Amino acid sequence: MITKPQWFLIESEQGYQEAIARYEEIKYAPAGSDEHKEKLLLVHLISEYEKLLWDLPEADPVELIKIRMEDFGYKSSDLAKEYGDKGTVSKVLNYKQTLSITMIRKFSLLLNIPIEALIKEYELKKGNSAIG
Repeated sequence: MITKPQWFLIESEQGYQEAIARYEEIKYAPAGSDEHKEKLLLVHLISEYEKLLWDLPEADPVELIKIRMEDFGYKSSDLAKEYGDKGTVSKVLNYKQTLSITMIRKFSLLLNIPIEALIKEYELKKGNSAIG
């Protein structure tokens, strides 16, 4: 006997990935079938989870990074592991250097921040001439 998966509100990255994987399996299910109904439910659950992920306040890119770090319980060392350079990450978080394209790409994935939110211009602290 085949048991159908039971879906609930998505509350974790793992649950999100499972829902995405299942959606991919059944995305061409014929209208009216049980799998089609499951697909519609998954679309709704995935959409709601993504709204929570992408519902970010209006803030400059560095503030958004700091907010998401707090949301996920990350420290600057976690970002440095992802990027590979602790000094540069520190300079960016202290508004002494702009985000590089590589940082934007990596931090977008790591922190679930849309790239568009990270490419906005922002002011560096005075007295530094760092160019991104």
